[in-house]
Amino acid sequence: MRSAMYALNGLRLAFKSERNFRKHIIIALFVLSIALFLRVSIVEFCLLIFSNALVLICELFNSVFEFVIDAYYKGRWAKLAKLAKDIAAGAVLFSAVISVLIASLIFAQKFYMIYCNNFSF
Repeated sequence: MRSAMYALNGLRLAFKSERNFRKHIIIALFVLSIALFLRVSIVEFCLLIFSNALVLICELFNSVFEFVIDAYYKGRWAKLAKLAKDIAAGAVLFSAVISVLIASLIFAQKFYMIYCNNFSF
């Protein structure tokens, strides 16, 4: 029970202190709302949940890496610290691009079906 409380506190802290984490949550909720509106299949919905969760998880790890690196280097600039931070940020970007690709493929199919049903001659 105590471990769960620590974990929830960590999520709360990430939400309060990490602007990008909040942005990713808002985007995820928007994407999942569109998915519900378009009535995507359960498998497609699960793919959207998974891809959005991957982005959020990467963002959490990116924040942890930044905190640890900043604590170790105490604000001093170091080439290795920059490389590590850039690679962690790259993981977030890569997961976000994959998430957008998944959502685009799923939504494009749904929009195409709506278009064909409404404008067929």
